[in-house]
Amino acid sequence: MNQKISWIDCSWLQNQRHNTPLFMIDTQPDVHDFIKEHIPEAVYFNENHFRTFQINQPTHYSPPDCIQSLFRSMGLPSDTPVVVYSGNGGFSGWGDGLEQTMTAYSLARFGVQTIYLLNGGIEAWVQEGYELSKDFPRKERSTVSVSVQHDLFITYHQLLEEKDSSGTLLIDVRPRAVYEGKSLWNKQGHIPGAINLPWRLFFDHNNPRLLRTEEFIRELAEEQNAYPDKQIILYCGTGREATAAFLVFKHLLNYPTVKLYEGSFTEWCSFPENSTVIGPHPY
Repeated sequence: MNQKISWIDCSWLQNQRHNTPLFMIDTQPDVHDFIKEHIPEAVYFNENHFRTFQINQPTHYSPPDCIQSLFRSMGLPSDTPVVVYSGNGGFSGWGDGLEQTMTAYSLARFGVQTIYLLNGGIEAWVQEGYELSKDFPRKERSTVSVSVQHDLFITYHQLLEEKDSSGTLLIDVRPRAVYEGKSLWNKQGHIPGAINLPWRLFFDHNNPRLLRTEEFIRELAEEQNAYPDKQIILYCGTGREATAAFLVFKHLLNYPTVKLYEGSFTEWCSFPENSTVIGPHPY
């Protein structure tokens, strides 16, 4: 599937939302944030709907039929571009910026073809003076079908086969202190061979939904020898932080081969035989 995922600014959304069919999803961290304020005509969908405990993994993606039922319930259409936005949470204050990328990646994973992320989120929308609403739009149940896009991610066994290949660069996008060994997992450090490039560096210091410039991000990647001729495999703790880096590498920098290891460090640590590396070096 030829998917299109890109960032839009607030003025584009304001100009298009009355003239172009768009389905807007508010994914602020708590439903009370949505109740307090949201962009007019947006529906609420919490990112946590996408994953559930399965076998021994606490953050495994839910089965496609479950996701399809949820998509149909909120009225997600089959062929309309989807706008995703989040915020710090006007009620909860819990937002960390990843609600937006986690939801956008997950929509793509289950087959949504065109997705826009609001650059800067609801904070940018408010800052630029656009209206908010407390009204809930009426949406009829849809007939959308989902299709898992297996080319977006890599499984545990595929990771074992590919992570040490000369044509692959494994990137841990967690904070440096966690990468080096300070973490809550039953094993410390990182997967052997992984370099560290924290996802937060790609975004504004004060607004984790606002991208830094493409030039800055590209230079940051290349400083870590992350070039387009490599297969880029991204992971974090549970696969959530890595969605931000995945979207940046694949849909901003347009690297040709980018994969997300969805199981991430949580799955890696669930195998007793797997070692980890503590400290600043890949090995």
